Amino acid sequence: MGRFEGKVAVVTGAGAGIGKACALVIAREGGRVVVADIDGSAAIACTAQIAAEAGHALTLAIDIADAQAVVALFETAERHFGGVDLLVNNASAMHLTPRDRAILELDLAVWDQTMATNLRGTLLCCRQAIPRMMARGGGAIVNMSSCQGLSGDTALTSCAASKAAMNMLSASLATQYGHAQIRCNAVAPGLIMTERLLAKLDARMQTHLRRHQLLPRVGRPDDVAALVAFLLSDDAAFITGQVVCIDGGMLAHVPTYADGGNSRAARPAGKAAEADAAPRC
Repeated sequence: MGRFEGKVAVVTGAGAGIGKACALVIAREGGRVVVADIDGSAAIACTAQIAAEAGHALTLAIDIADAQAVVALFETAERHFGGVDLLVNNASAMHLTPRDRAILELDLAVWDQTMATNLRGTLLCCRQAIPRMMARGGGAIVNMSSCQGLSGDTALTSCAASKAAMNMLSASLATQYGHAQIRCNAVAPGLIMTERLLAKLDARMQTHLRRHQLLPRVGRPDDVAALVAFLLSDDAAFITGQVVCIDGGMLAHVPTYADGGNSRAARPAGKAAEADAAPRC
């Protein structure tokens, strides 16, 4: 018996990367999964992999910024699987990040579109999931936030603001519906090397970002999926309203860590020279 035997999960942005990893781990532990993604072909591929592993999944191509499409998503989940117990709000406007710049350089259309997907889309999904969870005696929601929502940066203004707001949305949901046995937590990944991110980051930027981690490797989608599965499961039955970082320690140290901190002698041999030679951004 897996942790999600008899449970129905909706996972948005499940066609690739972290969302796909979440859908796969839920299915492998007995859950029936609605694989939702704006990229229909990617969602179909994820569903096919679940089926090949003897799991149960349903594909829906959907833009979560579309309120009527979100209604149809949850109505379909209920019609096919009988209800909804678990929700992973992973979909986000990643295609806009190259245009998501500093405040004075930011195209307001990027801001509006990012908020429509990352924040409003998450809210729309929660509003559809909550009544269905209440009808089944409770449920669990994980909202995919980001370390960008916990610290300032030189760009990604819209993304950061949307993720910070998502953290409070998660706390509000947990507060308002805990009495109905509905838990909600946010997960804040750091550098998680998905295929899409790998295509965007050149070698110099990868080196720069890895310098600020405490662990000697980048994160993988499966790392995040394992945390999400824990938070959705009964193993986390008394955890709600939290923002859980999974960032290899990127936000756990003083800002000067990568340049030697308060004592260069405290760094492993060769790290100080590497820090001096690394690019700044």
